[in-house]
Amino acid sequence: MGKYYMGLDVSTQGTKLLLLDYETKRPAFVTSVNYDRDLPAYNTRNGVIQGLGAGVSESDPAMWVEAVHRVLQQTRDAGFDLARVAAVSVSGQQHGLVCLDAAGNLTRKTSKLWNDVSTQPECEEITRLAGGKPAVIREVGNSLKPGYTASKILQFKKSDPQAFAATTTFFLVHNFVNWFLTGGKQGGVRDMEPGDTSGMALWNPATKSWSRAVCNAIASDLIAKLTEVRPAMECIGRISAELCQKYGFSPECRVDAGSGDNMYGAAGTGNVRPGTVTISLGTSGTAFTVLTEPYVDPEGEIASFCDSLGNYLPLLCVSNLANGYNALQRKFGFDHKAFEEILLKTRPGNNGRIVLPWFEGERTPDLPQAAPIFFGFTPDDFTCEALCRGIVEGHVMNLYEGFLRLPVKAQSIRLTGGLSRSKGWRQTIADIFGCEVVPVAGEGAALGAAIHAAYVDNRQNVRALAAFVDSFVELNEAERARPDPANAATYETLRKAYLALSRRVRGAGDANDPFALRARL
Repeated sequence: MGKYYMGLDVSTQGTKLLLLDYETKRPAFVTSVNYDRDLPAYNTRNGVIQGLGAGVSESDPAMWVEAVHRVLQQTRDAGFDLARVAAVSVSGQQHGLVCLDAAGNLTRKTSKLWNDVSTQPECEEITRLAGGKPAVIREVGNSLKPGYTASKILQFKKSDPQAFAATTTFFLVHNFVNWFLTGGKQGGVRDMEPGDTSGMALWNPATKSWSRAVCNAIASDLIAKLTEVRPAMECIGRISAELCQKYGFSPECRVDAGSGDNMYGAAGTGNVRPGTVTISLGTSGTAFTVLTEPYVDPEGEIASFCDSLGNYLPLLCVSNLANGYNALQRKFGFDHKAFEEILLKTRPGNNGRIVLPWFEGERTPDLPQAAPIFFGFTPDDFTCEALCRGIVEGHVMNLYEGFLRLPVKAQSIRLTGGLSRSKGWRQTIADIFGCEVVPVAGEGAALGAAIHAAYVDNRQNVRALAAFVDSFVELNEAERARPDPANAATYETLRKAYLALSRRVRGAGDANDPFALRARL
């Protein structure tokens, strides 16, 4: 009988398991747990504990362990023989902080998540102590942002110095799940790998070393609490005896290094060769590509990451994407189909009506206090049709403006995320980016994790990495979108107008920040 490879995606809102059949190169089984619905005892909404205060986003790591148990049991209950699983790999939401003592107890009962923004003061403090923003970028390849892990550690130290002192290991989410899979308190492996570690803002992805300057700005003993960073393409250990007994895994089943969800999103969309770009369309939006050499943005707006396969993964993240779209749906009371029908009836370029879609501040460009701007709208223009077209084009243009910072000319764009199913969104991206786009079938990061497990387990027999990954990735060719020549002149003008407007609004010629002033009104 053939081998299976298992991908676990431990995300913000749920945990997904994908069982990949190595012979057919297709998923044999997919199952998931939604934290809010299936684990109500943890009191989460969208996977986040409620009632912790403004800007605070945290979860209980025990919830992730329980979710993994549930998807494993669901897989066994569905009749799949887990003894056929040759290797497991874990994709984790990036940047989350998990704190353990020497015995494996949580020294901080909850984990701060990637979308916790309460640590902005700590970002500013670390940046000052480490010599300023340019010095931090030289040290870790990234600027300090609240999403990254460094400021979470400092806030923990300041709020509970005794617990900080008792901590021997600071983990990211997927490292913690790996530790559980390999035995937990009974000898679980405490290791990290380059991809996810790149997003801590403590480790330099170009030099592949911890930054003493940034670590010491937090605590003189911090480096001693950070684990070894081992190559991403290695097995870190075997699955635990407890899980073998409980679910029927073979004792020979391996656990590979795992990585962050963006790294495995690249693998799961076949983004393993230069020139391919993945765009993920969710509540936030990301765009990333693979490079053979590290890229460090001098302004720190593009994240400098390693990928999971020995290369580099510069990544753009915009915090506004589906949120404006969703708000418009709620306002006018229509579903996805109705929105699509309205959008496809409107004119590209929206007759010069432009939306700067910074609805909840923005990460790229770095405008935490930003607000949306509607340009070219008269009182009669705030119609459903004009707003639909303006918001979609605004979101895509915001993504495109950030994309211009990436050192790549896109030859092919792979789409993932819920909005990739929209014909209108696909065509707008193709027209604005001037590149063919195609959505990828499957389960994104969970598929990427399973592919990675298969690669690590069979690496000695793989001649061409790209061909190996491609054999598992299915493109929805029927939904491929190509730039429409009839819209080329319109979108060339829109690109120029949007970029000019965005840059002028962000402060050309005036020391006053209009967004900061607005916050005072």
